[in-house]
Amino acid sequence: MTTALTLTTGQDPDGAPVLTATGEIDMSNAETFAAALAEAVRPAGPALLVDLTAVQYLDSAGLAALFHHADRIEVVTGPLLAPLLAVSGLADVTTVHTR
Repeated sequence: MTTALTLTTGQDPDGAPVLTATGEIDMSNAETFAAALAEAVRPAGPALLVDLTAVQYLDSAGLAALFHHADRIEVVTGPLLAPLLAVSGLADVTTVHTR
């Protein structure tokens, strides 16, 4: 059974690409999340902003997808996931904004 995850793409007011995730990211849907990241990341131009503020759960499969693109993304998260991103080391290799 696949866990509920909604992914939407868009742009921020400055024109930078944004990928917004809502729901939970786990091994049942991490491939979908990774594919959306791969499609949205651009080799040149502004970094992809990955908005995780509406994500309630993120497991190691989701973290692996984020680490794979750490050099081309910035992450926005809420207080629930911020400690996980710090402890995992993702905050050491990419910019993480906490709201």
